[in-house]
Amino acid sequence: MEAGRQRIDKWLWYARVVKTRSLAQKLAVSGHVRLNREKVEAASQQIRLGDVLTIVMPRRVLVLKVADLGSRRGPAPEARLLYEDLSPETPAASDSASPAVPPAARRETGAGRPTKRERRQIDRLREPGGEG
Repeated sequence: MEAGRQRIDKWLWYARVVKTRSLAQKLAVSGHVRLNREKVEAASQQIRLGDVLTIVMPRRVLVLKVADLGSRRGPAPEARLLYEDLSPETPAASDSASPAVPPAARRETGAGRPTKRERRQIDRLREPGGEG
């Protein structure tokens, strides 16, 4: 191993991006990892300080700048010292709610469930064309 370099799969595992080393290897060769904008094709790809990794995860995209090379898989606070997180912020869940969805109907506390008649009235109000 060259001084100042480390295998990308080991680093992903040390930085706790994935749970196991074999998952790190699979992630590296799957095409979901880019090293300085170039696709990583092998788990043995060498990284060094200052490299930027773009990792496409199932629900998010991670952009990590390598700040240190790990020597072991330590606790999470130690793993966070291995990188600088440059990931774009994700929009809050409340912002993604569609304005076309009407707010939930409110009932008085303790009023219980609606009767069959009340439920039909509610359904008529919610249908397009509404009043009927």
